[in-house]
Amino acid sequence: MTETNHTPRYPNRLSAGYIAASLSSKAGRFFRLTALLIVLLVISPAADAAAQSLTIYSGRSKALVEPLIKKFEAEHGIRMNVRYGGSTQLAVALLEEGRRTPADVFWAQDAGALGAVHRNGMFETLPSDLLSLLPEQLHNSEGTWIATSGRARVMAYSTSRVDTALLPGSIFGLADRQWRGRVGWAPSNGSFQSLLTSMRLQKGDDVILQWLRDMRGNNAQSYINNSAMLQALAAGEIDIALTNHYYLFRFRETDPGFPVEQTFFAHGDAGNLVNVAGIGMLKTAGNKDEALAFMKFLLEEEHQQWVTQEVYEYPVLEGMSTQSVDTPLRDIQELSPDLDLDDLSDLNRTLDLLRRAGLL
Repeated sequence: MTETNHTPRYPNRLSAGYIAASLSSKAGRFFRLTALLIVLLVISPAADAAAQSLTIYSGRSKALVEPLIKKFEAEHGIRMNVRYGGSTQLAVALLEEGRRTPADVFWAQDAGALGAVHRNGMFETLPSDLLSLLPEQLHNSEGTWIATSGRARVMAYSTSRVDTALLPGSIFGLADRQWRGRVGWAPSNGSFQSLLTSMRLQKGDDVILQWLRDMRGNNAQSYINNSAMLQALAAGEIDIALTNHYYLFRFRETDPGFPVEQTFFAHGDAGNLVNVAGIGMLKTAGNKDEALAFMKFLLEEEHQQWVTQEVYEYPVLEGMSTQSVDTPLRDIQELSPDLDLDDLSDLNRTLDLLRRAGLL
């Protein structure tokens, strides 16, 4: 085939105008690319900073947990945004906010608040490598929240005014006449309300309403919180107090001779509730890797030991020393009635019983 001669598309000698236009075009592209690169470099750290943050709704008090939160922030370089409040209050806020909530995790004082959020389908199922760090009874059956520490309800008593041989084996025995005016409780306190919820689930509303009325008729003394009640016990205003185990240890920090001891009711009694503080990750969390890192951080032995020594709660890791709190959590749980801790979320009927008994 005869090759056809073509006129060259471009002249052999480029004109000055063509060169200038070409350079102008290349310079434009260069400056546009440079500007884009600068924008990306500026945006990238900002995006990184946004990703490296974690928003916590904490029902645990600031005084108790802020040191741990600041330690995590310093070690991991993750900015922590914390909203503190009551566990019930924050659970209600989460339910109202729904998918719009800014929270990544909810760290609650008790299982009831966690159960309320779980039952509304707001928690993410946690990975098995996290759940496997704990015994089965220290996370809920669906694996949407884990315990971070444990606490037990106890019967505290005066060492000088109470014969231990006469202490009742059941919480229901405190309504007997021999204890008239001698028992303290805190009906408006969240921990007491969780105890009452567990009692109601075991015995039924009618039985618990009658017990509340019997206790009120027996002149049980009401206190605003557990600390005030323990102080009243030591001062001789009352002889027995229904409280959480760790308050006595805190008083002994400053007064080793604090004149109070504590014990449990009989094995399986409704008064022996073992509750937990725990944490769950929201399905809508924007920082799930950071959330899981924080949850694992709380379960590290060093930080579990800190909770035991500084707060006097029970560690949830098995095999840890529990000298600060006398007894391992596993042994305490054996005294507790068999109960699904998620069920403690059913608080409204408990509050109704307290109102009907004239205690709220």
